[in-house]
Amino acid sequence: MDRDDSVHSSGEMLPGQAAAEPEPDAQRIARLEQALTFLTTHDAITGLPGAGLLGKNLAQALADARQPGRGIALLSVSIDNLALVNETLGHAPGDEFLRMVAQRLARAIEPGDFLAREGGNEFSAILHGDPDGERASACCERIQASLADDIPVAHSQVRAEFSAGIALAPRFGCDARHLQRFAALARVRAREEGRNRSLFFAQSMSQRLAELDRAEAALGLALAREELQLIYEPVLDLRSGAICAVTACTYWNHPEFPLPHPERHGPLAEDSDLVAAYASWVLRRICRDMQTWDNDGLAPLKVALRLSPQQLRDTGLAPLIAARLGEAKIAPQRLAIEVDESALNQDPEAAARALASLHALGVGLALDEFGLGAASLSHLKQFPLDRIKIHHQLTGDVASGAADAALAGNVIAMVHTLGLQVGAANVETAAQCAFLRDHMCDQVQGSFFSPPVDAAEMGAMLAAGRALPAEMLRIRQRKRTLLLVDDEQNIVSSLKRLLRADGYQILSANSGQEGLEVLAANEVDVIVSDQRMPGMLGADFLRAAKDLYPHTIRIMLSGYTELQSVTDAVNEGAIYKFLTKPWEDALLRGHIADAFRLKEIDDDNERLHLALRTANHELATANRKMEELLQQKQRQITTDKVSLNVTQELLQYLPLPIIGLDDAGMVAFVNAAADTLFAAHGGILGDEAALVLPELFDGPDQARAHARIGGRSYDVQVHPMGSASESRGSLITISASEVQP
Repeated sequence: MDRDDSVHSSGEMLPGQAAAEPEPDAQRIARLEQALTFLTTHDAITGLPGAGLLGKNLAQALADARQPGRGIALLSVSIDNLALVNETLGHAPGDEFLRMVAQRLARAIEPGDFLAREGGNEFSAILHGDPDGERASACCERIQASLADDIPVAHSQVRAEFSAGIALAPRFGCDARHLQRFAALARVRAREEGRNRSLFFAQSMSQRLAELDRAEAALGLALAREELQLIYEPVLDLRSGAICAVTACTYWNHPEFPLPHPERHGPLAEDSDLVAAYASWVLRRICRDMQTWDNDGLAPLKVALRLSPQQLRDTGLAPLIAARLGEAKIAPQRLAIEVDESALNQDPEAAARALASLHALGVGLALDEFGLGAASLSHLKQFPLDRIKIHHQLTGDVASGAADAALAGNVIAMVHTLGLQVGAANVETAAQCAFLRDHMCDQVQGSFFSPPVDAAEMGAMLAAGRALPAEMLRIRQRKRTLLLVDDEQNIVSSLKRLLRADGYQILSANSGQEGLEVLAANEVDVIVSDQRMPGMLGADFLRAAKDLYPHTIRIMLSGYTELQSVTDAVNEGAIYKFLTKPWEDALLRGHIADAFRLKEIDDDNERLHLALRTANHELATANRKMEELLQQKQRQITTDKVSLNVTQELLQYLPLPIIGLDDAGMVAFVNAAADTLFAAHGGILGDEAALVLPELFDGPDQARAHARIGGRSYDVQVHPMGSASESRGSLITISASEVQP
């Protein structure tokens, strides 16, 4: 390999491009350092300065603003429809939209002023020499004009919607943190007043900030004094019925700033500088409680912790979690982090980075309140999630609302096809739990089983083996249950006497509405209903029962033959059989026995269907894990390749001659200095080193410690590779000997 080849290996020459002089090493290194610095301080999408440079420039600007007659205006600008663009067009078009918005904002900022992207949909601008806000007003007018025209994105025309808040210094002080909060608060107020508006901060807006300051101070004291308390809500496995995990919740008994049950994170901490301290306290307490449970001999338990959007953006989160778990010697797999869609929508890039780092630790990841957001489906594929918790609005009315039941069931089935587990929170009734069980939800939690309790009570609950009752499990043995609905009590009593010998569990109701209430609270196999009842005809009751509980077998037993109503119900499938009063005992018992046999066949089919869905879910889960492993391996290969290229480039321009050998002793690498030193040998790449470089070797496997090359003495060192990596072969470094002949 000649020297020109080695230089051009790092970048191909464009067609027709004239050969250029090799770039000096020092100049190249300086250029690479400059590029690296730019990447670490600027936003990758827009190229604008990032939050770090904003802080430095704001500090300098505020120092200048303290001088008499000087002042600055701080603009906080949000692009309010960025999340909608990401959700409807995708994140790649969303990034292009953001780049074009940034270009228009930059044109609205005058030379000498400073524009930065803070992250997500937020930008900030520092306008110098503007103590009264005149330049800020003009700047906002230019921003409004520049964003008035549609932006072409992904074959669509999108108009950017913005809100801007302005805070002035020194009018409202020269504290950077407070000035940023003032500008942000004015921006929020501007957005509340309508689209594409700007608003100056005023003292009348400061009440909320004063409240936050008081709350922050109180929370800081509470953390220092250990006044906060963690409570835990048990999570139940619908297969086994056992407590399989707990969700950590914060409780703070403060008269002015309460965190009542079942708050799962610190809303006060989100708006303060206590995010890191609060997260550290929560993690430390979780680890302590887990150690206590372990020392008591309880089975290892997973703990779920919900993060706020601001906590998710904290770059120190993953290292903090790793440190706390490491100190407590707790496996990362025993911690699960829950985020809701708002945290993912606010800053998808930061969320993706945070979740990727947490996933790399081995921590479980769950998407909370799933099912109502427009980006729900994209989130399931975009982020490395293990589990979703469906939104409580999807399950709140499943026991009595057919539409809600269908939607919730479809969401569970769809998520399972992606290999994810499904959980449900805020389960308050047995009917909700039964519905979720029947539709293969994996986990439930809520007041139906237990409210959040403290760590000691949670430990006692685990030690006692508290679990769901057997009838709530997916696979269970149930007693045959019959519901009799008739407004004549003597008829109900007669039927009970007749059918008691058949061993059924018999429930009864005296109206259609009462029958629906019994169905909501109990699992029923067969329904026998009268037709003529006050308030609701039997046919209407059975129609409602069919919609809400389609697996029941429904029989009408009536002395009235209202053919039209009954015929319609039969044709709609609401009635399995129509029997007349008075009845023949043996014939009625036979029909009811047939109905139970039909129900048991249906149950067997449902169990087979459940087993098939379970197997498909397990297969989808295995496929998802395999895909993650393949992606991880591909990323590792890409990372290794990049690392190799960087290493080769660094070695190439070191002034020390370096030669790389593979494990067979063949020359695999020659840097520029070595190429120059052995120029007389011609090309040596790919040849056996002992043959083409006799100056360095006494034999195939024996390198010399000293060598004479071109009349000069050199020290030769061989560095075997592989002690700290999977690399093979060796590197030979050649340095001028201090002792020359």
